[in-house]
Amino acid sequence: MSESLIDRPVATSSDRIAALTEALRKVAQLNGLTDEEYVWLASNGTERFVDTNTILFEQGEPADNMVIILKGEVQVQRDRSGAAPAMFIGRAGQITGLLPFSRMKTWGGRGVTTAPTWALEFDRSMFPRILKEIPSMTQRVVSILLDRSREVTRMEQQSEKLNALGKLAGNLAHELNNPASAAQRAASGMLQELEIFGRERFRLGSLCFEPQHVEALREWDKHMRHSLDGKPTLTPAEIALREEALVSWLQERQVTNTGQIAPEFAEAGITPEHLAALPGFLTPESTALLLSQHASTLRAERMAEAMLDSTARIFDLIRAIKDYSYMDQAPIQDIDVPQSLENTLAMLQSRLQHVVVERDYESPLPNISAYGSELNQVWTVLIENALDAIKNRGHIRLRVRHASDLLLVEIEDDGPGIPKDQQGRIFEPFFTTKAPGHGLGLGLDTAQRIVRMHRGYLVVQSVPGKTCFQVGLPLQQTGAY
Repeated sequence: MSESLIDRPVATSSDRIAALTEALRKVAQLNGLTDEEYVWLASNGTERFVDTNTILFEQGEPADNMVIILKGEVQVQRDRSGAAPAMFIGRAGQITGLLPFSRMKTWGGRGVTTAPTWALEFDRSMFPRILKEIPSMTQRVVSILLDRSREVTRMEQQSEKLNALGKLAGNLAHELNNPASAAQRAASGMLQELEIFGRERFRLGSLCFEPQHVEALREWDKHMRHSLDGKPTLTPAEIALREEALVSWLQERQVTNTGQIAPEFAEAGITPEHLAALPGFLTPESTALLLSQHASTLRAERMAEAMLDSTARIFDLIRAIKDYSYMDQAPIQDIDVPQSLENTLAMLQSRLQHVVVERDYESPLPNISAYGSELNQVWTVLIENALDAIKNRGHIRLRVRHASDLLLVEIEDDGPGIPKDQQGRIFEPFFTTKAPGHGLGLGLDTAQRIVRMHRGYLVVQSVPGKTCFQVGLPLQQTGAY
């Protein structure tokens, strides 16, 4: 125990007993006790006053007393090396510590006060007397133990899910990284080879053409490519019209393989005007050969560019998965909240094809210290709920701003809204507005618990056409973990 702890062993002063009795009446888990029972607890407990940031106990130390917290807050930070829950918070009005009938032997983590704390303690040797003097304590203690068991089970399940996600991300990153790297190297090498091929084909032409002819063809190719740079992407209708014009131009010049040339040229943006600039010394045969080879080159270049784009996307997904699960990082990190929202959107990309995502991120924004994976779980729950509400078609707005000592995150959708009579229940475990088989009703309950773990809040405002979930996270998290 900390040396800054101030004990008042057994309250004897009538004023102290009166103050303790009044405080005990505010403990919800003791509601319904008689006046004599309140006074008995006040007279037989050890009163403690503890300063902020005081270490009450270390993980593994023997647990030997029951604590009724009358004022303040105690947070228990657990060893994150295993699958144990991350944290427990004991607040004013709660009964915690070792309880009668509990099999707890040692403290499960380090206990630290985060505010001036006033508590009443009872050594385990007094448990038989407590149960004798206050018979209803048996039922009260059993109820507390059941709630504690359910909470620990829920947190362990959440931890298992996050660990499984981390393993999945690690395996996926390992499996995708090697082929993606190989494909990217091959695509980059293909582009280089195509550049060489482009130069060599003009040398091949020099066997048949005079040097000035070769230079004329090289200049035509250079000017034609330059004129296409920066041109907007054509619509399918525009491509079709351009292809018809190219086919007519080629047929007029007795070029027979129009099916291999015209589609590729039309998609690349080449027009009959580009082809009209070809040197006049070309025969129909040499024109066909030259344009066919050029179309083949364009196809190969487009394939290489597609490979580069696709492999770049794979690397982006790998990065998003790693950032989403915060692999190989400490449990608590400095979190860039807008980036964590973007990582979550990347994980849900397949559901966003027909959704307009509006982003309103205030700049600059401070980072916050938090459990990154758990926060991403909150964003996933809220964004998935928004997508379910709009049935993957509509608008979602993400807003992050700085307000006083809070970072406010809002996730809004233009769905039908939550009925008024259900808005007060959506955070209840196992309550869901979704059809059977489409949700267990634990998402918002889990999200709210994670936000509270970060000493924040999660609220909702909903009317038809607008539902907004707001998360408030304190910027200063000192002592929260």
